[in-house]
Amino acid sequence: MNTRVLTGITTSGTPHLGNYAGAIRPSIQASHLPGVDAFYFMADYHALIKCDDPQRIARSRLEIAATWIAAGLDPEKVTFYRQSDIPEIPELCWMLTCVTAKGLMNRAHAYKASVDQNVARQVDPDDGINMGLFSYPILMAADILMFNANRVPVGRDQIQHLEMTRDIAQRFNHLYGQGRDFFVLPEVQIDDEVATLPGLDGRKMSKSYDNTIPLFEGGAKALRAAVKRIVTDSREPGQPKDAEGSHLYTLYRAFATPAESLGFREQLEAGLGWGDAKDLLSGRIEQELAPMRERYAELMVRPGRIEDILQAGAAKARRLSQPFMARLREAVGLRAALAPAAGGAAAAGKKAAGKRARFVSFRDEAGKFRFRLLGADGLELLLSEAFDNPKETGALTRALQEAPFATLVTQENGMVLVSVDGALAARFPSARLESVAQAIEGLREDQA
Repeated sequence: MNTRVLTGITTSGTPHLGNYAGAIRPSIQASHLPGVDAFYFMADYHALIKCDDPQRIARSRLEIAATWIAAGLDPEKVTFYRQSDIPEIPELCWMLTCVTAKGLMNRAHAYKASVDQNVARQVDPDDGINMGLFSYPILMAADILMFNANRVPVGRDQIQHLEMTRDIAQRFNHLYGQGRDFFVLPEVQIDDEVATLPGLDGRKMSKSYDNTIPLFEGGAKALRAAVKRIVTDSREPGQPKDAEGSHLYTLYRAFATPAESLGFREQLEAGLGWGDAKDLLSGRIEQELAPMRERYAELMVRPGRIEDILQAGAAKARRLSQPFMARLREAVGLRAALAPAAGGAAAAGKKAAGKRARFVSFRDEAGKFRFRLLGADGLELLLSEAFDNPKETGALTRALQEAPFATLVTQENGMVLVSVDGALAARFPSARLESVAQAIEGLREDQA
């Protein structure tokens, strides 16, 4: 059984070397592990919380997508998409908002930190705080629960948000599950062995400290120039250096083999000058980045290629999110229905009495083909999976009316799965099994 792992990347800036070593590289490596169903998304809705520069967000979306692809992410193997291309995510976010206690959001670290800063400045506690910041954990919960991720790699500062996601999921399951769980409770994944790179001044590499080393921006020249600015001590060439206490050695180890790292350490302890050490460091980093930078440059001049990849990823993701959202809408009471014609309840009742169940084919928002089974009262009993060809939906509705219905169905986790010739045709809650079976039997009798 595959384990679904989901990772989000906020689109609010240009990736730097620390982003690559701390998130991009280990995530791509993990996507190649057996038994991993990897989901990677660009969290562009999240970026709106702190960034009101449309051009910066648009540029960041392009740069981040190109960076991940150039670094080796395989869009065919993983599901890679933009958050804003999945309309079911904000819809789910609203559903979750309606079951989330405000008190839970009051305890969120980011919100509390902002309030504490305002109190320290002696201004209104909520000064400058928008609802995006306040309810950010709910949108994060929607990102995770939309695809029922089993594990979510996060930093330790995000553990609370995963715990909130579990609380929100349990609340929804309790209110609407009726004996079944819609949402998997995700597990947090802390990767302590993933490199946290020091920046130019020794603190964690971060744009907020303005101490970053560029990943692709500016090419090899910008990389070398940044490495030259790394702060070192005053020991002269020939004097032994403290390798373990050197930021250069920490950075070198993040890109070199154990044997190469040992050699670099021995040279430092033997008195290698800082200038020469920086040349060796930039050369070793460039060895890994140069091929990726070339692919990155090719992608950046072909934004249409990036868009094609992202749209394909969104279509792949929506093959899961659309039918799941249909189940959730059903669960909360947002069921499809046909309004009776004007003329009063009695007239509507007479009209309904002469009706039979029927199949209705249609094309969905993603351009895929589906069919519904509507009962005699016009209420939706069954919604099919999405198909590329309308002939498939026609063939399936015929098969449902011709084959014994009991031979086509199996039940799993409170859901009925309808399969024809081994291919999944539709799914619906087990509580509707009798109604669906009777409706299809009625259709079969009409054809007899």
